[in-house]
This record gives sequence, C-alpha cells and structure tokens, in this order.
Amino acid sequence: MDSASLLHHLREELDAFRARLDGDLMVPVEHCGAWTLHDLAEHLGTQNLWSAAAVTEGHGRYKADAAPRDPAAVAPWFEETSTTLLKALSRDPSDEAWTFHPPHTVGFWRRRRALETLIHRWDAEHALGTARPLDPTLAGEGVAEVFDTMAPMQVSRGRVEAPRVALRLEATDLGSSWVYGPGTPVATLAGPAEQLLLLLWGRTAVTDGAFVWRGDREAGPAALSGITTP
Repeated sequence: MDSASLLHHLREELDAFRARLDGDLMVPVEHCGAWTLHDLAEHLGTQNLWSAAAVTEGHGRYKADAAPRDPAAVAPWFEETSTTLLKALSRDPSDEAWTFHPPHTVGFWRRRRALETLIHRWDAEHALGTARPLDPTLAGEGVAEVFDTMAPMQVSRGRVEAPRVALRLEATDLGSSWVYGPGTPVATLAGPAEQLLLLLWGRTAVTDGAFVWRGDREAGPAALSGITTP
C-alpha cells in the first residue's frame, strides 16, 4: 500500500475513533487488560503526540501529558493530538525521522499510526458493541507489518524466540500470503485479512471458525506463539 493511501486511512481511522468518545468512557476494553475507553483514548492520543515528535524533533524521548480527566474534554483533546500528528506526517514520506525500526522515514510513521489506529478503532467499537469491518487491504498491510517489523523487533530485543519452523498465512480475500519463519512452510493458515490481523494482535483465537488449517497442525501454530504486538 502506498504512503498516500496510508495517510488517507489514518485520517479516516482517527475520525472514526474520535466518534466513539462522545459516550461512556468508562466502558471496559476487552483486549486491553484493565483499560477503559478513556484509557485507550489516552494511549492513542499520547502516542499520536509521541510519534509526531519523533518526526519533528528527531527522537523517541517525548513524554506527553495525560488525557484530561473530565470526560467532556477528552474528545477535543484527542482531536488536537490527531491534528498534531497529521501535520507532522504531511511532509514528504521519504524525509528522515526517528523510528524504532527501519526504515527511518516519515513514511514509517504513516504506516505505523494508520495500523495502530485501525486496531484501536476496532477495540473501541468492539467495546461499545458497534465493531465495523476492517478495510481488507489495510488489514493485509497490518499482517505484513507484524512480520516485517513487529516480530523481528521483538526477536532482536530478546523478548521472544525466533520461530524454528515456517508458517504461511493466506488472506483469502486478497490473494496475498506471508511466510513467517525459516525454510519451507510446514503449515498454512488461511482466512480473511481482517481475521488474520485480529489473530496476530490477540483479538481472536486460532480456533476461530474463520480459519482453515493445512499441513502440520502442531508445528504450525507454534510458529505464532512467539508473536507479540504492542
């Protein structure tokens, strides 16, 4: 997916998340530990500001203030963080920026923030019982990011072990596939891109009926066990 499309999706997902902040912010968010919707908004908003600073200030040390405690002030605060982020990312995507993983460009943050916001928009809507489908192409980009950025980063930092065998994931609605691990894949997991992304982010289980397994049903799932996402 090109960088301009990612920026477009980021705007849409930020707007969709903000629209969920006009109601009860104490609703628990199922897949985010003990967080409420207020906590999730604070996380996404402060990360908007942190990411913007990574571009404009060239480092990852920025510490954003917490979100307002007044529920009525949270949505306007979140809008401000979104505006700050979008302004920072409006520059050339090939421009240099501080990032926690290659490439060290503005384009990295367009992709990273679009995908982070996609997942948390789903989290917010799921918490409110209004979860809408994920854009399949953007979800496919999210699957790719797990394998080209998130998983390698966690392995390089010693947080998880590299997989010992390879697993192929197939997005049945995109005609796309990704291989994670060394050598020839021992198994294939097939399903819609949305469900694959939600699986990799711990929002659904590998036993979900949306998936079809082929190959080694023991070794294949083991390749996914070490994958962790933010």
